[in-house]
Amino acid sequence: ITRDKNVAYSPCAIPYVLSGDVRNFDDIIMHQPEEYLERGIKVLTEAEVLEIDKDQKTIKYILTQDKMRYERELGYDYLVMATGGAPFIPPVKGANLKGVFTIRTINDGLKIKEWAEKSRKAVVVGAGLIGLETAYGLKKMGLDVVVAEMVSQIVPRLLDPSMARLVQNYLEKEDIRVILGRSIEKIIGSESTEGILLGDEIIEADLVIMATGVRPETHLAEYVGCELGKWAIKVNEKMETSIPGIYAVGDCVEVTDAITGHPTQSPLGSTAVRQAKIAAKNILGIAVEVEPVLNATVAKIGALEFGAVGLTKSVATHNGIFVISGKKRALTKARYYPGAKRIDVKMVCNLQGRIIGCQIVAEERVAERVDTMALAIAKKVTCYELVNMEFSYAPPVSMVIDPIILAAENACEKLEEIGG
Repeated sequence: ITRDKNVAYSPCAIPYVLSGDVRNFDDIIMHQPEEYLERGIKVLTEAEVLEIDKDQKTIKYILTQDKMRYERELGYDYLVMATGGAPFIPPVKGANLKGVFTIRTINDGLKIKEWAEKSRKAVVVGAGLIGLETAYGLKKMGLDVVVAEMVSQIVPRLLDPSMARLVQNYLEKEDIRVILGRSIEKIIGSESTEGILLGDEIIEADLVIMATGVRPETHLAEYVGCELGKWAIKVNEKMETSIPGIYAVGDCVEVTDAITGHPTQSPLGSTAVRQAKIAAKNILGIAVEVEPVLNATVAKIGALEFGAVGLTKSVATHNGIFVISGKKRALTKARYYPGAKRIDVKMVCNLQGRIIGCQIVAEERVAERVDTMALAIAKKVTCYELVNMEFSYAPPVSMVIDPIILAAENACEKLEEIGG
């Protein structure tokens, strides 16, 4: 049951339709309801759950068909909540003006694209991944684009300041203005947006994207009596909530951080898919447990790729973990081979040498290195162990010593300097 008109699509792909890298929104829809029906799965679109009776194991929902609304009831043996998250819009005057959008669904993407085609200047409020990817997409559509972020760096949850600066430099090279450390005061306009007030500066804009974060959709879980954690719905290792027979997966649940052991969020498609498989297996009687998360993340904006896994130095310090960082700037191929690209690696280690985080910025082959480091961190590999591990080599695809090995060597040197 979904409120959406479309099913089985990737919201992460919406900015790439705006940029023209993906031809149209139909291309990011992986399956239609009819295909699921062939496999014995009935999908109800444009339907919204109103009530859940955990004792009778029934739900009431509203179904919209041919502009008519019908109330229906459905029984269940097991219930899975995959309610996701909803865009968070700060209480800013003018947020309801025409030309102001959030970006979460295909319908959002269609509206943004239609409005952008008759616009000249755009402001994206929020410099997380979706905000930056959307900003680049609008730039590719021919708009003048400004990104406004209230904190002192872009992608603060993903990268440390020095690595974030590399991404910011690329955006500015692509003629996207980035304004940091200023909060939006209000959106200016009578019926449609004409700009935003950012501190004491007015930024003209006939299109505003509010990419100011997502909050877990937990109201149904709260209604039925599921226990909520600090961040979202609380689940056990089987993805089951505090109510037997009711499971929850995706952006609406909180997870355990593999490094700190603390509750956290993991609003990633990769996490949601893993959780969904685990919930399904447990419902079928196959006992499997979810692992704590490292939030391995990768992004691509234009020609630039960047990603991270584990903790940043900033987050580690905030959690009371004393760390050092190994850094290396190298190349993605042998230095003499045509097309070699610069790559920057930052590796975060605790004082015993255990690797607890890694960040990478380059124009190619970032994802595979992030995944390699995800495995290393999950297995509690130290920088001392990593420098002796075997990596493949051929001049067209790699250096004889991989950049992540070089960053690990730098981390070892720093630990030796402090007696680690």
